[in-house]
Amino acid sequence: MPAPSHSVYRVDKFIVPAAARDEFMGRVAMIKDMLQAMPGCRQNLVLEQVGGPGAFNVVTFVEWQDAQALENATAAVTARYKEMNFNPQEVISRLGVTADIANYGAFA
Repeated sequence: MPAPSHSVYRVDKFIVPAAARDEFMGRVAMIKDMLQAMPGCRQNLVLEQVGGPGAFNVVTFVEWQDAQALENATAAVTARYKEMNFNPQEVISRLGVTADIANYGAFA
């Protein structure tokens, strides 16, 4: 019997300057749509801060079926970005966005 798969969560947090919000959120919406269509994507949320003292004002949260689904999606997105001549790091730098990007597993 195969071992059960465990969800993997990709959580990206951003500090987005007000002047960069529209362009940044447009890019985020494009990426959200791309990820939503990928096999193994269970949840895909974009959250924008509406109150509180936290520094990060945009958070993206994607739940993947398992590590393999995340790995497959990462490879597909990387290939798609290359086709589009899109460099997310360049956009983040140019817009003055601060990013904290990581993968998480659920605490048992």
